[in-house]
Amino acid sequence: MSDASGGIAVGSLLLALLGGAMRVSTPFLFVSLGECITEKSGRINLGLEGTLVFGAMSGYGVAYLTGSPWLGILAAGGSGLLLGVMHGLLCSLPRVNDIAVGIAMMLFGTGLAFFLGKPLIQPVAPTLPSLVLGGWSSNTQIQEALRINVLLPIGIVLAFALRWAFVHTRWGLALRLVGDNAAAARALGYPVIPVRIAATAVGGFLAGIGGAFLSLYYPGSWNEGLSSGQGLMAVALVIFARWDPVRCALAALLFGAAGALGPALQSQGMTSGYYLFNAAPYVLTLILMSMSWSSGRSLAGAPGELSLVNR
Repeated sequence: MSDASGGIAVGSLLLALLGGAMRVSTPFLFVSLGECITEKSGRINLGLEGTLVFGAMSGYGVAYLTGSPWLGILAAGGSGLLLGVMHGLLCSLPRVNDIAVGIAMMLFGTGLAFFLGKPLIQPVAPTLPSLVLGGWSSNTQIQEALRINVLLPIGIVLAFALRWAFVHTRWGLALRLVGDNAAAARALGYPVIPVRIAATAVGGFLAGIGGAFLSLYYPGSWNEGLSSGQGLMAVALVIFARWDPVRCALAALLFGAAGALGPALQSQGMTSGYYLFNAAPYVLTLILMSMSWSSGRSLAGAPGELSLVNR
């Protein structure tokens, strides 16, 4: 009986971890795909944390005012697009450092979101609907674990579409050429600066959508501690995924599972010490960055113009 009880407990924990991973991974997925596009152009955007938070606030505010969470998603993407354009334009100025601009944009985005979002802390906005994939089972735990938001499959499809587009479309080849060798791109007539601005803007759009997921689905409210550094962790995720969109999706699920570990343990009755596991995503980030930057290991797949690449 004890073995059976132990097996049931482990099974319940795995189900809770699976459901939590699919919920928590969605913001990582969209932000990392956006950063992947940006870095493919040879530019790094460390301001995505601010974009994520500002997108969460904008999406929640518009959803509350209009009653439509989908309009909130569009507003979040639009706000991320604006911050992305601003970031791209600033980085295009002479002798401007991408890293410094990213930090400034992170502070600007979060500060603006906190200032404009204070009236939104108490109101309740409509949330995004769920896809119930566990309807075939009578087990409530399975039903809950397989209850996902529509943004997750959209993000996974987008990851495969981006991998294909980077190789088989003209704009994908142009983006990669600009990121790998700006001089060669100019020689072939490609406008390097506009391409990088566009890539940063699209990356901001996707990061804004990732933020809207936080405020409109999980946890489904607006507050100033909403993001917990997910925008910055997404940069490490992209490096770990070697700038491959599909690997970004897999890495996002891994980060999501790490983020869901603490709540999953709590749901199984662990009343003390579980909060230590809430640090799992940050520990995972440090581990993956250490693995990525270990001596003697090259950054395979890194765009040649990226400022992270030592030359």
